[in-house]
Amino acid sequence: MQNFIIRITQENTNLLNDDKIGCFILPDTVSADFAENFIDAARQKEKLVLVHGDNALQFYKQFNPDGIILNAVKEKNPRKFIEDIKAKAKKAVIGAISRNRRHEAMLVSEAEPDFIVFQIWKDGLQNNLELIDWYNEFFLIQNAAWPQENVDMMNLKSDFIILDDTEYLKL
Repeated sequence: MQNFIIRITQENTNLLNDDKIGCFILPDTVSADFAENFIDAARQKEKLVLVHGDNALQFYKQFNPDGIILNAVKEKNPRKFIEDIKAKAKKAVIGAISRNRRHEAMLVSEAEPDFIVFQIWKDGLQNNLELIDWYNEFFLIQNAAWPQENVDMMNLKSDFIILDDTEYLKL
């Protein structure tokens, strides 16, 4: 069975009790009260919490989750972008979203995030599958697939699958 990272879309803590989930993503737009409570409850259950969004670094500094998911897709120099954030958040687990191209995946990997994230769409799914296979052959850095649409996850040979909480509950 694949390992899941669950993105919280609704402010509830129910999935913290699921033993099959060890890592969560909070959007940087959740309320301060929810963020504090969720992170504290996750720590008590020895689960990781990562933050994602345009203000992820500020959220990280304020609430001290375990790490950050960075979106390097639009960055002209993704390596520098990731390295700059790593310098500002020294203890953070870093996940980095890359464009679904070999060259960009290499550039993101050169910054040595803890894992790289590939966004997956139905259109171009075969190319995404080939990219993940290629990446697994050449890189030791773990990868996560983040389906942006309903795709067959069983064909994704990623270390982790990122799902929204509502999608996970449908499994």
